[in-house]
Amino acid sequence: MNKIYQVFVSSTYEDLQEERKEVMQALLELDCMPAGMELFPASNDDQWTLIKRVIDTCDYYLLIIGGRYGSTNTEGISYTQMEFEYALQTGKPIISFLPKTPEDIPSGKCDQDPEKREKLENFKKLAKKKLVKFWSTPENLGSIVSRSMIKLIKDFPAEGWVKSNTIDDNSMKEIVKLQKENEELKAKLNRISTEPPKGSEQLMQGDDEITFHLCFEANRKRSLTPYKCADFVNTTWNHIFERIAPLMIDECTESTLKNALDSFAATFKKDFSNDPCYKNMCDFRNFRVSSETFNQIKVQLRALGLIEISSKKHSTTDKSTYWSLTQYGDFAMTQLLALKKED
Repeated sequence: MNKIYQVFVSSTYEDLQEERKEVMQALLELDCMPAGMELFPASNDDQWTLIKRVIDTCDYYLLIIGGRYGSTNTEGISYTQMEFEYALQTGKPIISFLPKTPEDIPSGKCDQDPEKREKLENFKKLAKKKLVKFWSTPENLGSIVSRSMIKLIKDFPAEGWVKSNTIDDNSMKEIVKLQKENEELKAKLNRISTEPPKGSEQLMQGDDEITFHLCFEANRKRSLTPYKCADFVNTTWNHIFERIAPLMIDECTESTLKNALDSFAATFKKDFSNDPCYKNMCDFRNFRVSSETFNQIKVQLRALGLIEISSKKHSTTDKSTYWSLTQYGDFAMTQLLALKKED
């Protein structure tokens, strides 16, 4: 059964048009179906979503690097590198083609910006973690791609595409069976996404109370001397979750979560203002959740399967921890916060 393989070709565009033509020609001669930037120049989030979808459908991924790092997103990462990292993340068979003598590339096809040149060198180092070949001219690149693809297909056999009229009855029955199993698995995954993790019923949650340890400052009424205070209040896990869940519909930093809980702590100001124990105090301010309670909340919500550390890629200079809702967490949030019809 003859198969046709779909190959994603990733590179900067303007400076490597000749090279890309040679690569496309080489792939077509091997009965491979090339896909790449000619179809959708990457410049916004909607196109990036499409690009990821196309990479998902491809059997192999080829990267061509020249003298430019390429256009970048808001975080300073080039779209070419984003494509490479996504292919890496999804486990695609990858082969990269780097210039044998980068110093011979014409200056008009090289980055002049020192920052981009440094990023390009770092990108090359990343590419060298997978299979790498070196090219010198567009024609030379085409022939190297031909030989490399033959070996890549042999070493990493892929699913590929076949014409429907070449499939026999037994194969068709197997395909129908696999499609049915696939639909059943999808339905099961959808059910799982709206169910709490196994064993979480034994954990505190929902309307169960949590002792909320908070810190604040206040003055003595007569002397106006500032004092640092610490105390406890009781709230529920639902009250905490509904306060911070909307922040994680996409993702948010850990510091943003902390600030949201500090704001929640400030809602208890009136309780202390009316508490006889604090009758000689005034000007209650700077409410914040204690670090112990903050860590307890993160651990509990994670154990309940509501939140997780975000898997989105960020700039290497960004050292923040990002949190997002799980599928179940998103479902639980909508059940908790969505407006209900009145009876």
